[in-house]
Formats: sequence, structure tokens, C-alpha cells
Amino acid sequence: MNTTKERIILGIDPGTNIMGYGLLHEKGNSVELITMGVLKLARYDNQAMKLKKIFERTLAIIDEYHPDELSIEAPFHGKNVQSMLKLGRAQGVAMAAALYRNIPIFEYSPKKIKMSVTGSGSASKEQVAGMLQTILKHQQSTEYFDATDALAAALCHYLQRKNTHTATSYSGWKNFLTDNPNRLAKK
Repeated sequence: MNTTKERIILGIDPGTNIMGYGLLHEKGNSVELITMGVLKLARYDNQAMKLKKIFERTLAIIDEYHPDELSIEAPFHGKNVQSMLKLGRAQGVAMAAALYRNIPIFEYSPKKIKMSVTGSGSASKEQVAGMLQTILKHQQSTEYFDATDALAAALCHYLQRKNTHTATSYSGWKNFLTDNPNRLAKK
């Protein structure tokens, strides 16, 4: 009887000019690249049209590859509020597409993704892409780091879930505090 768990993880690096995506196939304790790519949106002047295209492309990827989970990069806190709002909208539309197909969503900060893949939260995009080639043993290249960033989001989720399966889980705060009384703040 084969009890090997198989799962497909879709990673998305949201953006309003370029949205990256990457898919990984998890089989037991191994993971392999399915595909990665980008959706180019710069030719659309209308923000609403860009959001529509993100929604449609995300649904098309979901319908083609049937991922079990979505791992998405969280918008980072930058100095430009307008950029952050646009990025948040792009992320929200991709998340809505996943929710429309009942796919669970997991969100990770850019720093967490870099740390999971390279061991450094301040790694460059080139370092992330290079480490992905090493870990996934692939030579597929892309001219856009948005695709490798999306793939890194998927790999981060795989690694996080793999590590949490060995950790203790709790059904509520009461159970957690029973096992960890020293974590309760004293007045």
C-alpha cells in the first residue's frame, strides 16, 4: 500500500506589471519543479483590466494544474503607499481566484521566503534563483525574477509545512499553555 502524500503547490509573486507563478510537485519527502512563468501586464493602462487579467490567469493556472495549496508573497512595506496599494490589490485578486476554486492560501513575507530558500532574509533575487536551481536540480531559466520569486514562495511553503509536521500542534491556547506554562506572561 502506497501512503506517499502527493501535493501540488502554486506559488505566486503578485505584481501589477509582472505577476510571477511557479508550481511544485511534492511527493513524500521530495519536491520537483512543474513549471514557472510570468504574466506580463505593462501593456494595460487600466488598473482594473490588470486585475481582471491576474484573476483570469490565476484561474487558468489552477484549472490546468489543480494545485492543492496557494503560497503567495505578502506585499512588503515600502515607502510608496500607492505601489503598496496596487500590490495589495494584485495579491487580493490572485487570492480571490484561489478561494473561488476552494484552494487554501498561505502567505509569507519576502524575508521569510528568502530565509527559507537561501538561509538569509536579505538574499538577492539572483541568490534565490541560483539556490532554486541547486535545490530543485533544474536548468529552466527565466528572464524575470518574478517567476523564481513565485517558485521560492512555493518552496518556502513546502519547507514550512515539512518542518511543522515534526513540531507539536495544539488545538487551542489552553492546551498550549498547559504544555508551556513558562510562556504565560505574569503581571
